[in-house]
Amino acid sequence: MSELIVRVAARGDGVTADGRHAAFAAPGDTLTPDNLVIPGPHHQTPPCRHFPLCGGCQLQHLDDASYADFLTDRISGALAAQGLTAPLRPPSLSPERTRRRAALHAEVKGGAVRLGFSEPASHAIVDVQECWILTPALFAVLAPLRKLLARALKGRARLHLTEVDQGIDLLIEGKLAEGLAIAEGITAFCGAHGIARLAVDDGIGPETRWEPEAVTITLGGVAVPFPSGSFLQATREGEASLVAAVREAVGAVRVSADLFAGLGTLALSLPGKVYAAEAGRDAIFALKAGAAQAGRAVFAEHRDLFRRPLTSAECDRFEAIVLDPPRAGAREQVTQLAASKVPVIAYVSCNPSSFARDAEILCKGGCTLDWVQPVGQFRWSTHAELAARFSR
Repeated sequence: MSELIVRVAARGDGVTADGRHAAFAAPGDTLTPDNLVIPGPHHQTPPCRHFPLCGGCQLQHLDDASYADFLTDRISGALAAQGLTAPLRPPSLSPERTRRRAALHAEVKGGAVRLGFSEPASHAIVDVQECWILTPALFAVLAPLRKLLARALKGRARLHLTEVDQGIDLLIEGKLAEGLAIAEGITAFCGAHGIARLAVDDGIGPETRWEPEAVTITLGGVAVPFPSGSFLQATREGEASLVAAVREAVGAVRVSADLFAGLGTLALSLPGKVYAAEAGRDAIFALKAGAAQAGRAVFAEHRDLFRRPLTSAECDRFEAIVLDPPRAGAREQVTQLAASKVPVIAYVSCNPSSFARDAEILCKGGCTLDWVQPVGQFRWSTHAELAARFSR
């Protein structure tokens, strides 16, 4: 008996009402008894020639409406598993070709270079000839980069590319050949193709080979030093959505805290005086330097919030607290927040499951989950992000 696909599961498979799964199926598709997928109204033709072999995207067969529903379902399902509900706003979706940060793989075999994303659940590299998620500037550098790597790369490498204020920051995790010709090739490549910095990490930390001007990234109107390979929100549109949601959540506070602050994406966008805590030494020193140079009222502390979270008494000093933890969430810090009296908490998350677990702790501590703003900045991936407001 043929059945309709009613939703998309967390890993991207289409699912029928009775639990049958089908790869690359969209809601409204029909799944036949012999597991053939007949496209429905929300099944679009994937725009990229490399889909689905390339692991950079998993959901190019979904139109925007069904992709937005997928993000909403991921979050509402995670909350429901913890016995929670909340008003979910329409998702904010980043447009195609807006990813300003990416980690790619490269490999040299027989003088030929393969450069791109890995295949799903594989170390095999898809040599991308087009890309519908990278910004045009990032994609444009791949062809000349192949030529450089054909001469310079030894074996395999992981490449971190990020658009920064001065151009493109490139960190190569791997081994490059030595010699004058290679050094000259790096200089020529960087000078010709808008490279702000090229650094090589062969296992003992990044070594800068090219940086004619100190590299920065502008956050909240402040030019912050950008350490090699640092974390940055994947798209400008996604960053803007998260910042807007956090600013709305906290309102016109005079004193607030930004926990897991990173380079200061949120701290530098908050009003009044801000305490910022971050375990990454390079990131917090960069935030401190940028804020000081701009005269911003940010007190930045190098602090591991997993081992040494702010106590409930420390939390009580603030009118609002913002936290943006890694995928594992912030159980230790949230436990202290739940025992505090802080009136407003803005939580930014890249993992609906750990967010829902932490939300349950906060709600048991007397908080109300006011709303959730889903954000889809990793377009066509199964990665869901959000910003949420809690209040007492």
